[in-house]
Amino acid sequence: MAFDYKKEYKGLYMPKTTPAIVDVPEMKFIAVNGCGNPNEPDGEYQQALGILYPVAYALKMSYKTDYYIDGFFEYVVPPLEGLWWTDNAITDDFTDKSAFRWIAMIRVPDFVEEDDVEWAKREVLRKKRLDCSSLYYMSFEEGLCSQIMHTGSYDTEPVSLDAIDRYIESNGYIKDITASRRHHEIYLSDPRKCTPEKMKIVLRIPIAKRK
Repeated sequence: MAFDYKKEYKGLYMPKTTPAIVDVPEMKFIAVNGCGNPNEPDGEYQQALGILYPVAYALKMSYKTDYYIDGFFEYVVPPLEGLWWTDNAITDDFTDKSAFRWIAMIRVPDFVEEDDVEWAKREVLRKKRLDCSSLYYMSFEEGLCSQIMHTGSYDTEPVSLDAIDRYIESNGYIKDITASRRHHEIYLSDPRKCTPEKMKIVLRIPIAKRK
């Protein structure tokens, strides 16, 4: 059976609907940077997804080609994730979607290295004629965070974020959003197949102990 990160690491991907604290270890991702409203049909965000998924699946299916990845095992492609911010990270106003800056990303197994990602990008270019030059490989160690399972539409996220705010305040923590630690979302539901009120999204906020 293929290795499924959501099932094997439930503490990271399947939190409860009440806030909790988690220490997130270093992980590897393929990623694309961009800006603007993610809902624009032909916007940068949709274009980013249009190359992220083909590269992710090229890596997943590499064992059926002549390309060898050392340590490879069969796995389920992990869910789409996103880091989100605006130019003013201290007073982020997420109601203005046109002001969004983001990193769209998909986790890859630890056995995947940068050379493997470059191979997958070439495969997607060769087979699908998709330019994947904006996609890159990165390691990301998020560290101490508070997270919650949000059920509902993207526009109702403030309810869950307010719950995180109250939780970290009452437990002696503060938000620790910086240039390297951002508002983080993990999308467990496919909006094309799920009604907005049933969407499941992991909301994760970096925190630090109050001094």
